[in-house]
Amino acid sequence: MRVTRKQAAANRERVLDVAGKLFRERGFDGIGVADIMQRAGLTHGGFYDQFASKDDLAAEATARVLGKAGWQERLTGKADPSLGDAVRAYLSPRHRDDPGTGCLMSALGSDAARQSRSVRRAFTDGFRARLGGWLTLVPGRSQAARRKKAMATMASLVGALILSRAVDDPPLSAEILEATASELGRR
Repeated sequence: MRVTRKQAAANRERVLDVAGKLFRERGFDGIGVADIMQRAGLTHGGFYDQFASKDDLAAEATARVLGKAGWQERLTGKADPSLGDAVRAYLSPRHRDDPGTGCLMSALGSDAARQSRSVRRAFTDGFRARLGGWLTLVPGRSQAARRKKAMATMASLVGALILSRAVDDPPLSAEILEATASELGRR
């Protein structure tokens, strides 16, 4: 049975959404095309009608997740969050415990370093876009000072979230989040 263009576009969107979630949960190499398509409710055979390769899907899913507007509001639940609001929400147990819907940079940063040029390009472009969002939140006397502070804030947040997920000691995990939030609050 032939699929209409409209349905094909909707199917493609669903695959990108599912892939974005599953890649964040399991890593780029921790999930296969067949499983992604099954979770999207589609057949494996239809994958190559939509994407040239799994690598193409990974690059597009990365670009899609990192390119979504409104991430500050989704993160904090506030239309106009403060830096403190964003830091607290980013370093929350809820965000730590739900990588599939959380920050792609903390879920896949180390994976992205080992991926193809197209995935790394999508990650880089997404990093730049997110940096722009953090620039609107951090204080500073000049654009250069705010950029430096925004980069350091992003690196601290991503690193803290990665470490809090990696340790197998819940109190230590919580301490990592709290210590980082406290230090970032002093800036």
